[in-house]
Amino acid sequence: MLKMTHLSKVYRTEVVETYALRDFNIDVKEGEFVAVMGPSGSGKTTFLTIAGLLESFTGGEYLLDGVDVSNLGDNARSKIRNEKIGFVFQSFNLIPDLNVHDNVEVPLRYRGMKSAERQQRIKDALERVGLASRMKHYPAELSGGQQQRVAIARALAGSPRLLLADEPTGNLDTQMARSVMELLEEIHRGGATIVMVTHDPELATRAQRSVHVIDGQAVDIAEEPRFHAQSRRAEAAAEGGAH
Repeated sequence: MLKMTHLSKVYRTEVVETYALRDFNIDVKEGEFVAVMGPSGSGKTTFLTIAGLLESFTGGEYLLDGVDVSNLGDNARSKIRNEKIGFVFQSFNLIPDLNVHDNVEVPLRYRGMKSAERQQRIKDALERVGLASRMKHYPAELSGGQQQRVAIARALAGSPRLLLADEPTGNLDTQMARSVMELLEEIHRGGATIVMVTHDPELATRAQRSVHVIDGQAVDIAEEPRFHAQSRRAEAAAEGGAH
């Protein structure tokens, strides 16, 4: 479903080059649930934005559902993103002036989908996340957990092959976070491929496997256990520097 080989991402200014990703390799099979972990600044968010075709990369190869996306133009990338990828962000990214129904509808309108199909997809998605009765509410009238469920419904309405979640429980309390994770697990059991960036080791254990991003490189802990301690030290150092 998602395969990156020797991928690099370099940010250049007149005086310095900064590698966000360096010789980055990852292979996510269709139907997998993969957690991506790593300290702040390790490159995991850069990986996710590239995976979602929101950002280009400098070198290497990226195959998405068997398609080499390296040389695709903006229109082609937008089409793939809209039809194959669903996004769930830590900050929900709901439009405050639109109610729940209209927030879920926005990406469907970009597909040119007929109204009857849009309405059915919206209804099905909101029922799936338990918010059909809140269809006419606005984001400000919902709790954080409910807003995240709307964001998940918005992603689900498009029937994505790949769901990318960036710290989906980061702004939620423990109970709401558990509820959102249970929903993601249910979506995974339904056949979706999920890649979730998280700082929470407990949440990561609920995925099928974990990949750690360290200094812009991906390390599968199951395959490279010797890197586990290195990752822990890097995360501890990052947390220590934040205090």
